[in-house]
Amino acid sequence: MIAQGQKIPAASLTQLGEQGLNHFTTDELFANKKVVLFAVPGAFTPTCSAAHLPGFVVLREEFAAKGVDEVMCVSVNDAFVMKAWGESQNAERIRMLADGDASFTKALGLDKDTGDFGGVRSTRYAMVVDNGVVTQLFVEEDKQFEVSKAEHVLANL
Repeated sequence: MIAQGQKIPAASLTQLGEQGLNHFTTDELFANKKVVLFAVPGAFTPTCSAAHLPGFVVLREEFAAKGVDEVMCVSVNDAFVMKAWGESQNAERIRMLADGDASFTKALGLDKDTGDFGGVRSTRYAMVVDNGVVTQLFVEEDKQFEVSKAEHVLANL
């Protein structure tokens, strides 16, 4: 599993924009800025939709006030699902990224097999990434939602 002080691994993530699918390398996403990245096991799932994403939506301006350039959400879903979920959650200030084949999640060592729930998914986590290096990492225990909450991450900045 990735640890504090390590560089984000090279990978590609996808976002659906106005002109179609956009593919971004992790270098493009994390270079020369401070980013809060959080991951959910699945878009439109109960905890993710009721609490995880909404917390970051509500506190987005407070993250900016603490020097965070961008807040990103990633899930092992496709870009179409991530866009629809973001729109349904009024998350226009959160970059909704798809890790469709779980390659980024696996490279981080934060993947888990959920069986018939959805197969390979992401562990729930949040991290602070400064110029491509993880400076803080908050990984949830299975079936927990405490340390990756927006409020907890914000309090630790």
